[in-house]
Amino acid sequence: MSKVTMTFPKGKHKVLTMSYDDGKSADRRLVKIFNNYGIKGTFHLNSGLLGEGDRIPADEISSLYHGHEVSAHTVTHPTIARSSKEQIIEEVMEDRKGLEEILDYSVRGLSYPNGSYNQLIKDMLPFMGGIEYARTVHSTGNFDLPDNFIEWHPTCHHNHNLMDLADTFSQLDKKQYLNMLYVWGHSYEFDHDQNWEVIEQFCEFIGNRSDIWYATNIDIVDYINAFRNLKFSANSHFVYNPSIISVWLNVEEEIVEVPGGKKVILHK
Repeated sequence: MSKVTMTFPKGKHKVLTMSYDDGKSADRRLVKIFNNYGIKGTFHLNSGLLGEGDRIPADEISSLYHGHEVSAHTVTHPTIARSSKEQIIEEVMEDRKGLEEILDYSVRGLSYPNGSYNQLIKDMLPFMGGIEYARTVHSTGNFDLPDNFIEWHPTCHHNHNLMDLADTFSQLDKKQYLNMLYVWGHSYEFDHDQNWEVIEQFCEFIGNRSDIWYATNIDIVDYINAFRNLKFSANSHFVYNPSIISVWLNVEEEIVEVPGGKKVILHK
């Protein structure tokens, strides 16, 4: 049996994803920066608070976040580890419904409001009809892929060793590993801390690189799930991809694309 391993799209072995909460007005500047450097972000919004104070209004959501991902953050941003099961369900499901009325796609992710979650919530989320991942605020400082998407720990907050981590990430060249740099925060923090140069310098440094896959949170979830759903023959001579998206494999040091809905011979 020959060696077959997963790569990211087009044979890449590094992925960058960004995750920002609350949907406040500073997102406008942050999205512009991301767009300038080919970087993808996931923006976690509270549907019950849209347009309040300096939050982005509902009628701007689709256009502002076009090309990025909008994800759930609960309707009203409660500390859900202190909430009843009934309230947790309502906060998550009604947030999905409210956001989906605005968007033209299903909302399938969540960031825990106030970083609040517990084992009960982790157990409940997969049964809430559509929630496939949930981000914590516990930074790992490493570039590992998550073991559990319902408890997805980021690499770092943007104020914590961001450029050092970006420099290390940019130099990773061992293709036997898959590496992810996952940055989280709140865009309004750049206004509060008067340090927009932090994210601008980071994006200029790490963006538009040919060896990095720039992805939203759900892009990563969908891709890894598509790989896990591949149907290999027992001897790995061929594989069928039942998903609609392509998956790329390293087959004895050759990069092979397995298109959605296709069977591919891996070994002649």
